[in-house]
Parts: sequence; structure tokens; C-alpha cells
Amino acid sequence: MKTVVSAKGQITIPQPLRRRLGIRAGQALEVSEKSGCLVLAKADARDPVDAVYGMLKLGRPTDHLMAQLRGNAPHL
Repeated sequence: MKTVVSAKGQITIPQPLRRRLGIRAGQALEVSEKSGCLVLAKADARDPVDAVYGMLKLGRPTDHLMAQLRGNAPHL
């Protein structure tokens, strides 16, 4: 399949490829180069921070933990 690069550097991904790969309008893609070829891959839609948010179960409020780390936590 062929596509043409526009004056703005844009390309159109042929519809059969979009359907087969599940690429929809607005989909973020990572663009890289490998051995002189362009490589497109679906970008991870999740924010890396969101992936780990809430992972730690500290058993106490964050404000208390921060005060403890700063050395000014009230003794309970």
C-alpha cells in the first residue's frame, strides 16, 4: 500500500490497515525509526503516573506521612 506525505508532513494510513490494527481517529501513535524505516506503534493511553497512583497502602493519611518525613509529625 502506498500513501503520500503532504506539505505539512502528514500521511494517511490506509483504511484496511486502520481496521485490521484497530486504529481510530484521535488514536495516539508513537513514531520511531529503525534501520532507516519509519515505525508506528499505538501509544499507551495511560499516563505513567496514573498506572502507579494508589499502589501503596500506607494505613495513614498522606499529610501525616509527609510531616513524619519532614521530622515534624505529631506523636500519636
